[in-house]
Order: sequence, then C-alpha cells, then structure tokens
Amino acid sequence: MASPATEIEVDDKVVRVSNPDRVYFPERGETKLDLVEYYLSVGSGIVNALRERPCMLHRFPTGVSGEKVHQKRLPKGAPPWMETVRVHFPRWNRTADELCVTELAQVIWAVQMSTVEFHPWNSRRADVEKPDEWRIDLDPGPDCPWETVQRVAHVAHEVLDELGATGFPKTSGGKGMHIYVRIQPDHAFKDVRRAALAFAREVERRSDEVTTTWWRKDRDPAQLFVDYNQNARDHTIAAAYSVRGNPIGTVSTPIRWDEVDECHPDDFTIATVPARFAELGDLHADIDDEVFDITPLLDWAERDEDEGAEPPADPDED
Repeated sequence: MASPATEIEVDDKVVRVSNPDRVYFPERGETKLDLVEYYLSVGSGIVNALRERPCMLHRFPTGVSGEKVHQKRLPKGAPPWMETVRVHFPRWNRTADELCVTELAQVIWAVQMSTVEFHPWNSRRADVEKPDEWRIDLDPGPDCPWETVQRVAHVAHEVLDELGATGFPKTSGGKGMHIYVRIQPDHAFKDVRRAALAFAREVERRSDEVTTTWWRKDRDPAQLFVDYNQNARDHTIAAAYSVRGNPIGTVSTPIRWDEVDECHPDDFTIATVPARFAELGDLHADIDDEVFDITPLLDWAERDEDEGAEPPADPDED
C-alpha cells in the first residue's frame, strides 16, 4: 500500500510529495522524503549550480535499484511556476523544453517527479550556445585507483594557477573528480572544447598517469582520462550537490583544495553532506566572481595543432 502524500513548503510554494516512504537508496533504507530533505538542506548550493541552465533529469521512478530514465523535457503536469528553456538538437532536428532552475521549489518538484540526479548544461538560457563554464573531468580508467585521481588533481591545480584561473573542485559522486572554471560566455562550444583539450594535453605532459586518447579501446585502463569532451554541446555531468543514483546515495560534493588528499567519494552522501553544508556553506558560492578568459588556452591549441596534434575528436563518434 502506497504511503500517504505529504506537502512540503518551499519558500512561497507548496510541493505535494507522493510516496514519501518509498525506499530510494537500499544501502541504508533512505526514502524519497529523505532525498527531498537532502535537497532542502543544500538548497542555495544546488540552485547556484543549476541556475538558468538547461538541465537533463535522471529519474528513478521506483528508486535507484530500478529503471533509470534520462529525461530532457520537463515532465508533464508541471505547475505554472516551473521554468524551462528551449534547446535544439541538430542531430535529430528536434527541440526540447528543459528544466531551467531559478528557485529551490523547482528542484523539489523535480525530485517529487522521481529525479535523483541533475545534469545541467555548461551554458545558460541567456545564450545557450555560449558556455560560461569550463569543466575539467578527471575520469579514471577501470584499473585506475582514487589515489591517481588525487595526484592528477594537484597537477591540474598547478596548471590552473600558472594560467591565473581559479578552479573549483568537487567529487563526481562516482570514481572521479571535476574541476569547474567560470569563463566569459563569448566562445562557442567547439572553441571551449578545443581549449579544454589543450589544457588536458598540458596535464598529460606533466603526468605519465594521464591520457587524452579519445578511443576507450586505445587507453591504458590504469590511466586517468582528462575528458575534454564534457565541454561539447549537449554533454552534461552531475551538478555540484547532485545526488547520484547508487545504493548509498553519494553526492557530487564541492571540496577545498586542501581536502583533496584526505577525501574519498564515498565520504559524501545524502546522510553526511547536510551537516557539512551547514558548517561550510556552498564552497562554489563565489564561482561567478572568478571569470577566466580562455584565450591563452586557444593559443596553446593553435601551437599544438601547428606541431601536428590532432584537433578534438567528434564526441558523437564514440
């Protein structure tokens, strides 16, 4: 028998949460209502991460052990205060009205509709074709340990410092780490991806644990791939403070640089992050104040290509 619905007040809105007792995370028996309460506890952080970005929803209608639905379009039945932004997908010549968060109630309504993970674009609705976020994805191979991710994060930090760019690190909620850099929204996706590859190649030069080889079959499984193609158009990764769809409910969590050597992705879950957020606040709160011009990276890309390096691979051919 389904548990009765409950109503959640979120600022000036009320969200009706159905099946609040449904278990979403089997490891500790955490429920849909626990997930709602988690997102309420990090409200300013998740809104800051999603604000005015087209957002894909990863929905789990029966909990994370069941079916996973990748949803670009806003689910049906949305109240009038839910906001969207229309995006175009050239491969299929189709459009979708994706969730565009401006307030916490919209996040909670998406959770009511069984959303666990939020995957925003790296551009905003003012101009969805011009990214304002450069994403460095440290993606370990199947035989690459977490310790390698930690070491490579420091190499990436070193290169960012030399560029004069401020990186905002976070765990991926899986096996890797992400570093975000706010950039001026004056370049197209292809230019940001080209700049991201130039950065990745520089990290590769400094660490024999790193690869920029695009094809998985050609990579050493013990190496870490700096996935520059996460900056391609319509490629998304879990937002800061997004829960991940696994049994323990890990969270993609902002960390300080001085925490890199001590942390582990499983340290951060819907059970532990609320207290951390209450103590530290949003570690990415100031990201909009640290804007970087990618021109030096485009100069690196031109240098590399003049020396015979291949331009970025087509992300849709993998």
